Amino acid sequence: MKKLVAILLTVLVAFSMFACKTASDATAAAGDKKVYNVVSLVNGNLGDKSFFDSAESGLKALQDAGRITYKTIEMGGTDEDQPKWLETLYEVAESKEYDLIIVGTYQMPDYLKEVATAYPDQKFLIYDDTSYVGENANVVNISYKQNDMGYLIGVFAAAMTTDTSVKNINADKVVGFVGGVDSPVINDFLYGFLEGVKATDPEVKVDTRYVNSYVDTATAKEMGLSMISDNKADILWGVAGLSGNGAAEAALESGKAWFIGVDSDQEQTLKPELAAITLTSGLKNVGQSIIWIFDEWDAGRTYWGKLVNLGLTEGGVGIVTDKNFASVAPKAVQDKVLAAEAAIKDGTIKVDTAIGDDTNAVIALRDSMQP
Repeated sequence: MKKLVAILLTVLVAFSMFACKTASDATAAAGDKKVYNVVSLVNGNLGDKSFFDSAESGLKALQDAGRITYKTIEMGGTDEDQPKWLETLYEVAESKEYDLIIVGTYQMPDYLKEVATAYPDQKFLIYDDTSYVGENANVVNISYKQNDMGYLIGVFAAAMTTDTSVKNINADKVVGFVGGVDSPVINDFLYGFLEGVKATDPEVKVDTRYVNSYVDTATAKEMGLSMISDNKADILWGVAGLSGNGAAEAALESGKAWFIGVDSDQEQTLKPELAAITLTSGLKNVGQSIIWIFDEWDAGRTYWGKLVNLGLTEGGVGIVTDKNFASVAPKAVQDKVLAAEAAIKDGTIKVDTAIGDDTNAVIALRDSMQP
């Protein structure tokens, strides 16, 4: 009996030691989760209240959660600044300090391809561009179904511009699109926008113009004022980074139009007087997409050498449905937008894309809908 008791005690002690070790190992594993060191290269400047600020917010959230340390380098966005972009990319890659180097927009892929090829062991992420997907196994491309988002904004703008009971809405069915540059990504926004407008009211015209810069608010403002005075546009959608804010200034100065923001909730970021005439914003959730990549990375799912395309279902894009949207837009307008969103998610509506489309169908549609 004593021998049996001794054996049982030995087993219990051994089991307790094993259990303690297992718990200790699990705690250590949880505490040892890698904290990534990241650098974000901005080919422009923070404070655009749109694209780059959205990316910055995602990085800050990751740092606040203790998941990364990061540095943002603002390289400037003028023609004079561009020589620094390649130089800076080489510098950060050569330093070997960073687990991930982040860049974004259509202006960066040529520079990235050169540096990513020269440093195959360095990991890179480029957001909002699909160039060279798969050509470098150390690069992940993130793109967004901005055509889906554009469709929702188009439905909203067309429904609003036909309701003259709303302040600043005139009898002419014209809305404006102020784009940054004539590029596949910007035209992907436009394609969805045009299709959403046309599906809602085929009589609505869209005055489309390109600033040819993401930092030229003055030119965007001139374009916006011309759209309002010459063609009676009463809603302007600015899809042009910092330049887009010039369209908001045009709407405010005229006192005859509304503005729609892009990329982030611009009612929260624009100065109060501009926020007051911003009806809604199309959301390209750059910051959330960066968080998504780290969630996947930590879960052991990586996408090096691949393209990740995030849409409404994944939370990659969306539309602001509170604040001015809820208080200014009639309920019938809101319902049309929410119905369109549901139809895109369930596949009832399939929005065309300008990405990879060699037919120039978006250009033909754009030209056919000019006032």
